[in-house]
Amino acid sequence: MTATAPTDALAQDFVAFAVDAGVLRFGEFKTKAGRLSPYFFNAGLFDDGAKLGRLAEFYARRLLASGLAFDMLFGPAYKGITLAAAVAIELARLGRNVPYAYNRKEAKDHGEGGTLVGAPMRGRVLVIDDVISDGASKREAADLIRTAGATPCGIAIALDRQELANESANLSGVQSVERELGLRVVSIATLKDLLQYLESRADASLAEHLPRVRAYRDRYGV
Repeated sequence: MTATAPTDALAQDFVAFAVDAGVLRFGEFKTKAGRLSPYFFNAGLFDDGAKLGRLAEFYARRLLASGLAFDMLFGPAYKGITLAAAVAIELARLGRNVPYAYNRKEAKDHGEGGTLVGAPMRGRVLVIDDVISDGASKREAADLIRTAGATPCGIAIALDRQELANESANLSGVQSVERELGLRVVSIATLKDLLQYLESRADASLAEHLPRVRAYRDRYGV
């Protein structure tokens, strides 16, 4: 008899929320890597106050449970800006008040100037973003934090696709970033959690996607 994999309740709740909100969709979607994926996660569709507040709650609960030590949040432009602000608000609501900052894509030459906005970069800085694909934006964020005199200490994302980004090294985007930057990546949910969610659905309209998501994982997963 095969043992059942343990279920992460927070991750299952998040996947259900993302599906209900239309943020996690099923069909055929071309990824940045040129693959045809049977699912697509678009965090830009957390596009009203209720959905953004609920998303921030998932981030905050995952971070507080992770044991990861951090002194402030950093949101890389553009999606990370809204995410970092929302997570900072939710953490404060839960009794963990931390400052946050974000960057501009182009430096400002008037007013306060520069590319960084918000609290001064100090201590251990946690990067908040939606996903990791090739890791380029996370490298840029880590460089910005170090240049400002602080220390990047980790990255929080919503969904870890757990698929190959560096096929020659047999690593996912998350694994590549963890290895290259030496930073821990904390995710609310993973492809494994998505598969568990589909396996538990009695709704035929959702369960029908399970074989294609499994096949995609078997071909591209790590």
